[in-house]
Amino acid sequence: MMLPGLIAILLVAGLVAWPLGNRRPWAARWIALAATLADLAWIAANRPTTVAATSAPWALEFNRPWIASFGVRFHLGMDGLSWALLLLTAFLGAIAVLASWKEIQERVGFFHFNLLWTLAGVTGVFLAADMFLFYFFWEMMLIPMYLLIGIWGHERRIYAATKFFLFTQAGGLLLLLAIVGLAYFHRHASGELTFDYIALLDTPMSATAARWLMLGFFVAFAIKLPMFPFHTWLPDAHTEAPTAGSIILAGLLLKTGAYGLLRFAAPFFPGASREFAPLFIWLGAIGVLYGAVLAFAQTDLKRLVAYTSVSHLGFVLIGVYALNRVAAQGAVMQMICHGLSTGALFALVGALAERVHTRDMSRLGGLWGVAPKMGAAALLFAMASLGLPGLGNFVAEILVLAGSWRVAPPATAAAAFGLVLATVYSLHIVKRVFFGPNPQAWRFPDLTPREAAMFGAMAVALIALGLFPQGLFDAVAPVLAQLGGTPETLFPGW
Repeated sequence: MMLPGLIAILLVAGLVAWPLGNRRPWAARWIALAATLADLAWIAANRPTTVAATSAPWALEFNRPWIASFGVRFHLGMDGLSWALLLLTAFLGAIAVLASWKEIQERVGFFHFNLLWTLAGVTGVFLAADMFLFYFFWEMMLIPMYLLIGIWGHERRIYAATKFFLFTQAGGLLLLLAIVGLAYFHRHASGELTFDYIALLDTPMSATAARWLMLGFFVAFAIKLPMFPFHTWLPDAHTEAPTAGSIILAGLLLKTGAYGLLRFAAPFFPGASREFAPLFIWLGAIGVLYGAVLAFAQTDLKRLVAYTSVSHLGFVLIGVYALNRVAAQGAVMQMICHGLSTGALFALVGALAERVHTRDMSRLGGLWGVAPKMGAAALLFAMASLGLPGLGNFVAEILVLAGSWRVAPPATAAAAFGLVLATVYSLHIVKRVFFGPNPQAWRFPDLTPREAAMFGAMAVALIALGLFPQGLFDAVAPVLAQLGGTPETLFPGW
């Protein structure tokens, strides 16, 4: 019962925080923090240690009838992959609450309601073992995130929220059609109407049908990832969102797209995935380079960080479709480490903007002498972004490149050049904001204890993943071995 409990805690806390926050804003903040920390504590204490046979791969499972006439069940399952992403969800949820502690002063209760319900939707996505239920949670994330951007965002918030809604809703429609199509082919072959993930894995169908259905899944997840050229909603949404919204967007919502590719798109259609893999790897490499170049061209600090996500998540796309164990491990590590490092950078930008009320890099400079603790934190997370050895991002990118080199050397070489560009824009951030002259004579307080605790926890997590990555690899290895049937069919050469 604890699996639905993880979702219920967030939903109930949101319902309590909404009316209470109108009278006592501090109460809404503490309720939201307590809910996310409760989920975090339970998830951390229940790391899957074993995985059963392929026919029942969930270490923990909750399975009850829901819409029996359509073969839909309320089926939740947790394995090593979902456990790692659930841990990230609860951790970044708590960080988002802390980051908005002073920033959000209007409609505080409703803000935390939407924040917690977005987290509940993300949690459901990572737990759903029924495809119809997965789609339900996939759409559930949309409305509260739209409201977070549209109500508490910045100047162009309505435009950014609408663009985010239209892109993700279009992807959701394709996803629904692909799920229904997959269930139809399974019923045609077996006579059973079901949306169960395990049952649908080996659905027989023609090669043409597999290609079209795979593309439906792929485009839906690529929009959320986001992959070039479906990325254009992301910089606007990040730039206009409140700090907590940007943390959740970068750290979690983008990971639902990567999770969908790894969990569903490749395993459901191994033949079509191998057929399209060279194209997808090249699209990932183009995204790495394109995002890095555009990041360097930005003058808005938050928009710069937003474009780095396009670049970093290109490595995830490459890692998934290199279709081997090393690259897949790198893709999972990149999902986790990108959520931590980029989430931290967005939190830093938000903390800085609260103090100086600008994100224009031309007006910033010389801030290390003003706020050395903030400068040190920015330097650490910028180094994580460029892939400094000793931090988790380095492990992730090296594994992706090592795994993809064996199948696509030219695309891998192009993506590797993106690491050089990442060094350029990461050092550019630190140099422009924290070194050089201070033309505006800025003076403001350094990191508060609350902010120092946030950034300290994220830094410890990145260092731990960089120095001791094997724990994560051990957790996800059985899952990667089961994706799409036998390892040989999906990951040649294991």
